[in-house]
Amino acid sequence: MSLLIDTPLWPGPRGWLFAHLASDSSYEELHAFARALGVRERAFDHDHYDVPEHLHARALELGAEHVGSRELVTRLRAAGLRRPKAARARERARVPEAAESRGSR
Repeated sequence: MSLLIDTPLWPGPRGWLFAHLASDSSYEELHAFARALGVRERAFDHDHYDVPEHLHARALELGAEHVGSRELVTRLRAAGLRRPKAARARERARVPEAAESRGSR
């Protein structure tokens, strides 16, 4: 059971850099850790959370393991928790349809 976080290198809103936070054991573990860290649910991106640089040190204090980006993806795949880009694109395409069907009830 490991929570993994890479280096904040990815540009995002407000000029911040972001890291990826993932679990190599379960999404439940990942969601619980993200809540404890104070990361919003909307930061979840199909198989990882985007974590702003100012929370990186706190994630390490809470027990996340610092790994390189490639290591993070390799371990996600090995655990069967990586969602391929094509599947993520299909999920994004379905989101408006799901919202539409909820609104028409």
